Amino acid sequence: MAGSPVRKGRAVPWVLLVLWIGVLALAGPFAGKLGDVQHDRAVDYLPASADSTQVAKIQERLPGGETTELVLVYHRDGGLTAADKAEAARQAAAVDAKLDLVAPPRGVPSEAGDTLMYPVASTGPGIDEKARDAFVGDVRALAHDTGGLSVDVGGPGALATDASEVYQSLDGPLLYTTVAVVALLLVLIYRSPFLWLVPLAVAGVADFLSMGVAYGLHQAFGTTISGQSSGVMTILVFGAGTDYALLIVSRYREELRRVQRPYEAMRAALRGCGPAVLASSGTVAVGLLCLLAADLNSSRGMGPLGAVGVLCALVAMLTLLPAVLVLLGRRVFWPLVPAFGSEPKKRRSLFSAMGSSAGRRPFAVLGAGAVLLGALALGVLNLPGSLKQEDSFTDKPDSVTAMQTLAAAYPDRSAQPITVIAPAGDADRAVAAARTTPGVADVRAGRSGAGWTEISVTADAAPQTAAETRTIEALRDRLDGRGAYVGGPSAEQLDLKDTNARDRLVVVPIVLAAVLLILVALLRSLVAPLLLLVAVVAVWGASLGIAGLVFEPLFGFSGTDPGLGLLSFVFLVALGVDYGIFLMHRMREEVLGGQETGAAALTALRTTGGVIASAGLVLAATFAVLINMPLVQLVELGFVIAVGVLLDTFLVRTYLVTSASLALGRKVWWPGPLARKPAAPRPPAAEEPELALK
Repeated sequence: MAGSPVRKGRAVPWVLLVLWIGVLALAGPFAGKLGDVQHDRAVDYLPASADSTQVAKIQERLPGGETTELVLVYHRDGGLTAADKAEAARQAAAVDAKLDLVAPPRGVPSEAGDTLMYPVASTGPGIDEKARDAFVGDVRALAHDTGGLSVDVGGPGALATDASEVYQSLDGPLLYTTVAVVALLLVLIYRSPFLWLVPLAVAGVADFLSMGVAYGLHQAFGTTISGQSSGVMTILVFGAGTDYALLIVSRYREELRRVQRPYEAMRAALRGCGPAVLASSGTVAVGLLCLLAADLNSSRGMGPLGAVGVLCALVAMLTLLPAVLVLLGRRVFWPLVPAFGSEPKKRRSLFSAMGSSAGRRPFAVLGAGAVLLGALALGVLNLPGSLKQEDSFTDKPDSVTAMQTLAAAYPDRSAQPITVIAPAGDADRAVAAARTTPGVADVRAGRSGAGWTEISVTADAAPQTAAETRTIEALRDRLDGRGAYVGGPSAEQLDLKDTNARDRLVVVPIVLAAVLLILVALLRSLVAPLLLLVAVVAVWGASLGIAGLVFEPLFGFSGTDPGLGLLSFVFLVALGVDYGIFLMHRMREEVLGGQETGAAALTALRTTGGVIASAGLVLAATFAVLINMPLVQLVELGFVIAVGVLLDTFLVRTYLVTSASLALGRKVWWPGPLARKPAAPRPPAAEEPELALK
């Protein structure tokens, strides 16, 4: 009896557990190194082909490497005194004496006489982020407030250091907050003091594995890993992983009432829900991998990392979670233990009521929902303009204070130079062309090396304003054909905006086509997949519209991240279709079993609505964790996706897709055979066991 089901049922979970211990032992050394290859430099976010990216790369090859540029800003309300000016000169001299600067700093007073700025530049740190942060820290230690004279350190280098510190501080709070939120929701959903620990622990294992795999991707293919993509990967592991756990545990609990042995019950559960989980996770992974077509480095890097997170969560939930649940047996469900042969309590669920209301007037519900989503989408017109670099922080650091002081004190002069990199043999002509460019206040040739010359251009407009943008564009027109590149912080922001617009035109159709093909193959229909795609696109538009109504009036954000539209689209389409697969797949099963499409739609909503709602709440809550982060880009992304998931879960997926299915009838399966073959009457399916929201 060596191969008996009883012995096999005891052996397989232990084998899987041992295999996972081995996998974690192998992944451990690599997972610990992920932070070492995480970078948040400009080139890690910039478009691969943009002028500003070429400037940043060439600067790294110049003598001394990349220049770290700072500005010491001395200010006193009512005007600087002679003692203030002397103190500022003393501190600037101390910075020059103790640190490796390109040239001695020279003070530039404001016309009002209340501000004095000292530009500071050094090639000492090069491209080493830690050396840059140390240099900025040394400057801040030497330049300090004295007797009412305020001193702030700004400039591109200080902004980069403050952003880097924020990203480095995300990992711990982001992970702890995500775990706490998921734990709380699982306790409320399962109503068990023990069961919630299992999926949460498995999700933690999946997160650890994803870190090791992400490091391997970077080593093998040079995948860009930034603070943003690493944080989103963690969110996806816990959010998507917990969703898959909810579906598997729900089906397992149902099978435990029908099957005596936990191992056999788990096999039946995986046979029942496994295909839908595989299809949904595959759709999310494929949708995220479409970001590889983006030109923006940060977006292109987020695609593989997001897919890694989803797939690691999938593997863990389909292998480790079942093994642990089987080993723990029925007692893990205490106090609501599903006894063999028992029946779940019968009660009218919220989703039965919602389905009934949609069934009475499907056209009215569908029309009202479409009008509501359309009205919400109009809020997009109220979205603030592009986010400026100094507006990227929810809390104002020292560098932002400095830049705001400079903008007020020097309205006719940019405190943030535009960098031009020209071939060494054409540097003089490039300087001459820059001097005659409208909007340019000053031009200075700087370092030469590696066949290139660095030229510093000062605009007569404040940084990242429409006037400075015109100057940058005019410079690029003047230097076009000379082999020169125009970069610097303001040019980088302009390239980010333009490239995001380009990426939307390229990536959005690819995502829609890829998801449509998967849905057509899964549902054997064209109408049903198109219905799901229209639904998720409507959710995306409405979510951005809601963002437009709250970002500036409620949150006080003065700009919108240029990448918000594309990233939110990819996530909401992939994740929204994920839930649509659960609903439509169950509906198709009911039709194949003999029900008419209308009755099948109501049965699918009644039997899966609670689990899908619970999964939607968990996923929305995990993305909502980003709202508490100190970077505006993450707050905006988390808000839009959380709102979109909630809209999709409680309005679109329940009311509108169900109403559309009722209105279309068998036509929803066109051109497949289910669109032509009438179904035989079949008794309605039983309610699912109590797990999720009822």
